[in-house]
Amino acid sequence: MKLRILACLLTMTAGLPVVAIAGPKFQPPKGCTGFLTVQMHGCIVSNHYTCPGDAQGVKWRVDLNQDGPFFVSKIDDETQWLETYDIGAKTHEVLVQPSVKPASFSQLIKTGRNDYDFITVTDDGKREHVTGYDKLTGVSKVVDGVKLEESEFVSQAVGDDGTLLWRSSGNEMISREMRIFLAGKGIWQDPNGKTPFDNMPVVMRTPGQTGFFAAQPEFDCNTVMSQLTLPPALEGVIQ
Repeated sequence: MKLRILACLLTMTAGLPVVAIAGPKFQPPKGCTGFLTVQMHGCIVSNHYTCPGDAQGVKWRVDLNQDGPFFVSKIDDETQWLETYDIGAKTHEVLVQPSVKPASFSQLIKTGRNDYDFITVTDDGKREHVTGYDKLTGVSKVVDGVKLEESEFVSQAVGDDGTLLWRSSGNEMISREMRIFLAGKGIWQDPNGKTPFDNMPVVMRTPGQTGFFAAQPEFDCNTVMSQLTLPPALEGVIQ
C-alpha cells in the first residue's frame, strides 16, 4: 500500500544533527535482527528487520536515499501499516484500530485479491481515510534467488472533509515467504499533479551476503556525495 509513497518522500530537513555518510553501513536498533536488504530503482535502498518485544510477525523497514533514511514503517504479519515515520516531514502516523476492512496478506495469497478500508492519524490529529485493493496478476520473477509475485494496486486517501489527498495505482511485488510487499512502479497523484515512479527491486541481499544492510542506494543515483540529518530516534543506525 503506502510503499507507493516512496517516490514522494525524498526530501530531508535541516535543523538536526549532521552526520557524514562516506562508506556507510546500516545498523538496526539495538537488539533487532535484519533479514533483508533491497536495492531499488529510483535511488532507494530498504533495510528490513524484526525486534524483540514486538508481536509475532511484526516487521520494520527503513528506506534510505543518498541523504540517508527518509521513511520508516512498521507492519504486522498481515502487512497492516501499524506506524510510519516520514522523516523529511517530521510526521508520525499510526493505524486507527479496528479497521473497517483491515489489509490482509493472508486473503491476498489465498484468493488473489484483498480490498481494504482503514484510517490513519498523525500525532497532530490529521486523519487519512485510505481505501483500495491489491490483486495478484499471475506474473512472477526471481530476484537473487527470491521468488516475487506481481500485484496490481489502486489506492487513495481522503481527509475528514472528503478532499482527495492522494491517489496511486500501479504494480508492486510480494514475497509469500517473507510476507512483505516490495515497492514497484506506477502513478502518484496529489494536489500538485501526477508523478510516475519506478522503485522496482533490482538486488536483494540476505544476512551474510555482500551488500546486506547497505546504507547507500546503488541504482539511478547521481554521484554527488551528500550529508544526512538524523532525528534522535535514528541516531546510531548509520555507521
